[in-house]
Amino acid sequence: MKIGFIGLGIMGESMCENIVKKHDDTVYAFDFVEEKVKLLESKGAVACKDSRELAEKSDVIVSMVPKSEHSKAVYTGILDLLDETKTCIDMSTIDPSVSVEISELVKKTGAQFIDAPVVKSKPAAIAGTLGIYVGGDEKTYEAMRPILLYMGENVIRMGDNGKGLVMKICHNALVSQIQNGVNETLTLAQANGISIPTFAQAISYGGGQNFYLDGQAAKLEAEDYTTAFSIENMAKDVNICCNLAKECGVNMPGEENAKRVYDKALENGMAKEDFRATIKVVRGK
Repeated sequence: MKIGFIGLGIMGESMCENIVKKHDDTVYAFDFVEEKVKLLESKGAVACKDSRELAEKSDVIVSMVPKSEHSKAVYTGILDLLDETKTCIDMSTIDPSVSVEISELVKKTGAQFIDAPVVKSKPAAIAGTLGIYVGGDEKTYEAMRPILLYMGENVIRMGDNGKGLVMKICHNALVSQIQNGVNETLTLAQANGISIPTFAQAISYGGGQNFYLDGQAAKLEAEDYTTAFSIENMAKDVNICCNLAKECGVNMPGEENAKRVYDKALENGMAKEDFRATIKVVRGK
């Protein structure tokens, strides 16, 4: 089974490398950034000149691109090359409704399609320990699960096409609100003379303990905003959540508040910084 991987960004690069390391057949790679393709070629992937060449040669086509319009462009651009022998896995975080639209287009060709967005960040992508939420039929999910396990250790099917993305958006919305709570209470503690390490230790003794603070406290203390997951990417997910909530008639005031923080961070030119840098917005810096 030959696998093709489209999109070699911060996450996709390491995800593709894990497939190359663990798969026993050819892995093709494509990205518009030539240096990214050359890097994966040095790891053992076979470079392709574009998505069409990759789709033609691959039995399974995996994509990891930034936005809804990019996913749509990838799949509309290769539709005439798809048939019942091919399966498509879009691991991008995009609007669920757009993913459902793409799935319908792909399945009309006879090919199969699942959405499989990921959670956690770059270190987990490198280690192959991502969490992966899948939307698609049970048969395709089971067939593709071994490939997904090259990249992640926790893989769960959430339902039909689009449902993996709904879960990813819910997950990241919750993270954004936990993060904002950490930012606000940490800032209040510091205003009263409590250091970040002491704050984090004290929080760990009670019900407020959370994965975000446990993982980010040391970097917040060091004011290290080296990017593993950017503000612009999280802002995209927060906006998708707010739009989805409106479509569903669900009121999410906590997420609307997180959106205001992210909008301010983007306005302040912080788009490329790590998402933990939102604490600077809460501090008014």
